[in-house]
Order: sequence, then structure tokens, then C-alpha cells
Amino acid sequence: MSKAGPGACWRPEGLPSARAAPRPSAPASASPPALGAKMPGKRPPSETGIRSGKRERKAIPLAAKLEVLRRFEEGEKLSRIARALGLAVSTVATIRDNKEKIKASSEAASPARAAQPTRRRSAGMENVERLLGLWIQDQNRQHAPMSATVVQDEAKSSFGDLQREQGGSAQMETFGASRGWLVRFKGRHGLPSVTAAHDAASPAAGRELKYPEGLKSVVQKGGYTPRLVFNIGETGLYWKRMPENAYISVEEDAAAAGRRPTKDRLMLLLGGNAAGDFKLKPLLVYHSENPQAMKGYSKPNLPVIWRSNKKAWITRSIFHEWFTHFFCPAVEKYCAQNNLANKALLILENAPGHPVNLSDLSDNVRVEYLVENKANPMQPMGQGVISTFKAHYLRKTFQHLLGGTDGEDRSTVREFWRNYNIMNAVDNIAEAWDELEPSLMNSVWKKIWPECVHAHDVSQIENITQIQQDILALANDIGFAELVEADVDQLLQSHDEELSNEELMQLEQERAVEEKEENEDAPPILRQLTTKELSEAFSHFEAGMQILANNDPNSERKFAVSRGINDTISCYRELYNEKKQRSKQLS
Repeated sequence: MSKAGPGACWRPEGLPSARAAPRPSAPASASPPALGAKMPGKRPPSETGIRSGKRERKAIPLAAKLEVLRRFEEGEKLSRIARALGLAVSTVATIRDNKEKIKASSEAASPARAAQPTRRRSAGMENVERLLGLWIQDQNRQHAPMSATVVQDEAKSSFGDLQREQGGSAQMETFGASRGWLVRFKGRHGLPSVTAAHDAASPAAGRELKYPEGLKSVVQKGGYTPRLVFNIGETGLYWKRMPENAYISVEEDAAAAGRRPTKDRLMLLLGGNAAGDFKLKPLLVYHSENPQAMKGYSKPNLPVIWRSNKKAWITRSIFHEWFTHFFCPAVEKYCAQNNLANKALLILENAPGHPVNLSDLSDNVRVEYLVENKANPMQPMGQGVISTFKAHYLRKTFQHLLGGTDGEDRSTVREFWRNYNIMNAVDNIAEAWDELEPSLMNSVWKKIWPECVHAHDVSQIENITQIQQDILALANDIGFAELVEADVDQLLQSHDEELSNEELMQLEQERAVEEKEENEDAPPILRQLTTKELSEAFSHFEAGMQILANNDPNSERKFAVSRGINDTISCYRELYNEKKQRSKQLS
């Protein structure tokens, strides 16, 4: 969707742009002045109607600045924030650079805070709170229940790790993660009350269903068939990770001690309907919007929905956009193709990262929230779809590796793996997702909607075991004879592990480096045709037509082609004449 460029300069109403000011036009009958003729001198400033002096500045409300900071901290790029809020990219960058002053002004503007004494926190505590903020976002991404005690324990753990890393005077500082500190921390970072996911403070409180009885009631009242009921699940994927005992994995670990592990991590949103006959196009969130490997690719034509976030997380804004611009249109198209009523029921896990107003955004999609119990998970995508997909992805990767190294004059395993990039991973993700059978997509609903399941005899554990055996056979053909089934299983389980404090610190360092490298997005290069380029193009056209004229024995065809080409490029000749005339007028 095309929008006005975010870098467009703002000017007061009624003040025309000097660049856009109309040029006095000559009468239609008048011929353009000859080359070398002197043009009238420029008007004095008093005749232009444009007042001199400094341009009036536009005041940006404090609320808008805070919204910029909120979006930036969620990982949105500067250009996207600028487009969403109607600001220049340079303005958004300035707001980001003045983050501390803006937040201080916000606190000072609150009467309740004005009378409170302020205390200066050490640099170590600032780091602890930044890491804790990242950890909370990671927990929200995994929909993990949180309580005040859990947050306080994590804060103390992060503080201890930072102390050990810094040593020296840092060892003298103490931190108890008191309840008072927790209240202040939540206030400073705009966090909601920290409670368990099933408590009343959860985002969809009062709307969660009891399964399967509650779902059955909603389905009957709404007239939803299995083809109209959907579920989605989020999962992390280390797209370039090998089992630990594979020799290239051992070499990478040895060569990249201290390597940033989040670079090879992405997030996926996978889902489909209960009938199993419609899988949604995967949403992929990567840490970079334009990686080098994507050069020359058209993002809308990728087999995934490509989005980026500096932490490679699915934020609320990304989820909101996915629901509005991808899920709802996909459901509408599916219903039209299958002569179904345009309506759907989307079952979401009740998690802090999910927007709460999704049902208000569509007249045709109803959203219900599932309270997940970690001891007895019920979400369909978590009942075998995601784990089987990851097994398929690993098998696809091994097949890709074997195909690229088997035979003469092929790359070695090390060379091939070194060149394996994110676009190779995208292809393997799409193929792995396509391989999941409708019977599997249907069978995972047996816990919350057993009546809709047809393939009761599908055994997910046996299916994954078979895929793991295929992976081991491929590994042996590649030369990874030392791999055992436990290594493959450990890798498949590692994709959704919590980020450690060390990884969180590396993630924060990575973000700081990227902020320095990317103050703002580079403006797009505007293409334009000059008279020189047009003239060269005409020469090529004429040379080509001359070759046809000299060698084609069919005169009728020759003249027909010549007329057709001249008619087609006549718009370029008109453009060329306009540019030449304008050049004469300005000389």
C-alpha cells in the first residue's frame, strides 16, 4: 500500500512549496526561445509572495513522542513508525535520540509524581531493567504465565549475572528486588499488572472459554463448521542450527565463541482450520528487514509473509497487521472459493502479546481466547503440528545439504553450510509446511473439539519418530555418522527454550550496535529518465529496426513492425521533447 513519503517536509497551511510553485507559461502559439537567448532575470524576493525568515515549526504532542518511543522499543523500524504517525523519519530519529529527556518530561507532567522524590539509579540497575524488559517480552512471546515473584526472581538472577561479568566495584552494589522496586519498575516501563495468565488481569479476562464444552456451545450458536474454525501458534526456529555432535556444528561453536546466537533465530506464526484442508501462509519475523541474501527478491511473492523486528519477535503491532491484512482476507478468499458463508471463528491462546480488540476489527471473524494450562496444553497447533513441522524442516535441510554436496564437482559440506542463507531457509520452511498432511492438521483438535476429528488413528509420536529416522539416515549419507536420535531430539526441543541471561545480554548488545549503524533508513533511490538516457534508448531502437529492415524479405511485416514500435515509444519521444524544451527555457 503506497503512502506519502515519510520524509516529506512539513510547511504551514497556505505556504506553497518553492519547488511546486507554478512557472509562468508561455502562450500556446509562442515558440520556445532559441538556445543561448537570455531569459528574464529572477524575480526579487518581494514579488514571489513567499515570506522570508525561518519556517514555522510544528509542535509534536508529548503523547505522540511517547508513542514513537513505545513503537521503537517494540522493534519497529524508524521508517515504519514515521509512516504510521505521519512524521518525518528525521523527526522520529530525533525523538529516539532524546528518549531519556522525553520520559523525564512525561514523569514530571504527572501531578502524582511531581511531589515524589527522585532517586538516581546506577548504570548497573539500568542494564538490569533493560534485560528484564527483554525477558518479559520473551515470556509474553511464549505465553508463559508470570507473577510478581517470578519477575523479582528473574531480576535478581540478571543482577547477579551482571555483577559476575563486571566484577570490581559492581560487587559492592546490592539489590533485593523489593515490591516497591517492582511497582516503580512497572511504572517506568509502562507495564501492566504482572499476574498469572489466567487471572482477571489477563487481556481477554471474562472471555475465555471452558473447553470442550464452551467451544461446542459457540460453534453451535454461530453455525461454524470445522472448515470455519481456525487456530494459530507461534514458535521460534533456529534456521541454521545443526545437532550438537555434527562436526560442522562443533566447528562453528569453536570458531564463534561469543557469537550472537539470536542472529540465526526467527519467529513463525503457523495455523489452519479444524478440517485440515486449509493451511495459512506462514508469518515469518526476522531481525533484519532487508538481509543481503534477499537482494533481488520480491517480498510479496515469497512463500511466507515477511516482517522484521530487531528482536525477531511477533509484537502486538505485527500481530494486529497480520490479522487485519492477511488472516481476514485469506479467510474471505477461502470461503468464496468453497461457496461458504464469509465467517470464521479464531481460537487464540490468552496471552499478553495478543491484542485484545481483534473481534472489533472484523464483522466476519469472531475471536475466542483459550486459557492454556502448561500441565495439560490444549491448543491444537501445540498438539503436534509445530513439533512435526520442525522435524520436517530439519529433514528438508539435510536433504538440501546432501543434494548440494553429493557427487563430483560439488561443494564440500563445510562450504555448502557456510553459504546456506536465510532465503534457503525460507524455501525449506515453505516446503516443510506444505508437507504436513490434512489428517494431521485435523487430528490435533481432538482435545478441544473431538467431534470434528476424523482420523482418530493418527499417531503423532510415531510420525515424528519416522522423520527422525529419516534424518539420521540422511546424516549418515552426508558424513555425520556420529549422530544419534537423542541429538536430533535435543535440537528439535531447543527451538523454544527460554533465552538465558547471557543471550539476553547479547541481544541487548546487538540492538545497541544496530542502533549506531542505522540512525535512519536510507531514502529510496528515485529513478528518472534523462534526455541522455532517452536518446541512447532511441538509438538502440533505431539500430534494431535497421537490422530488421535490411534483412527481412517480407516488406509488409517489416513496415508493420516499424509502425508498431514507433507508435509504442511515442510517449517517450513526447517526454524527450518536453525535457529538451524545459532545458532550453532554463538555460
